[in-house]
Amino acid sequence: MASSSSSYTNSPCAACKFLRRKCMPDCIFAPYFPPEEPQKFANVHKIFGASNVSKLLNEVLPHQREDAVNSLAYEAEARMKDPVYGCVGAISVLQRQVIRLQKELDATNADLIRYAASSCNNLEIPIASQSGRTRTNSNMGHGGGSLGQNPGLYFSSPWNRSDSYGGDRNERGGG
Repeated sequence: MASSSSSYTNSPCAACKFLRRKCMPDCIFAPYFPPEEPQKFANVHKIFGASNVSKLLNEVLPHQREDAVNSLAYEAEARMKDPVYGCVGAISVLQRQVIRLQKELDATNADLIRYAASSCNNLEIPIASQSGRTRTNSNMGHGGGSLGQNPGLYFSSPWNRSDSYGGDRNERGGG
C-alpha cells in the first residue's frame, strides 16, 4: 500500500503532468494539485495561468496556500460555467433568493399577525359607552381595533426590517 508522500515521487502532480514537465520534489503545485485531480489544475490554468498561480503561491504564507488554491479552483470552475460573472453571479443569485425568501417570510408573518388580530377582534368584549350603558364589541373582521392595542401580537424576527436591501415588505401585493 503506497503512502501519499510516495505518490509525488512516482507520478507527477496534476500541474506538472498538464504542463508536461518533470515534477521536482520541491514543486510548488504538488501539495495542492494531486495527480488524481487533473481537471482542477486545468481549470485554474485556463483562467489564471500557471505562472500567475505559481507567483501567487510563492507570495502567500505556507499555511494559507491550501485556502488560496481552493479559492482559485472554485473561482476557475465558476468562470468556466459563467465566463462573465463567475462567483459574483452565484452570489447574486443567492442574494436574490434570500431577498425573495425574506419577502415571503414577511408576508407570512403579516398573515399570522392578521389572523391573531382577527381572532382577538372576534371576541365579545364588554365596553362602557359614553352614555354609561355597557355594550359588547363584536368586530367580525370589519377592520375594527388596532394592533397597537394588542402588544405581543407582532412576531418579530431580525429580518422584519423594511430597510434591508431597500426593499418594501408589502411588495407581495395586498399586504
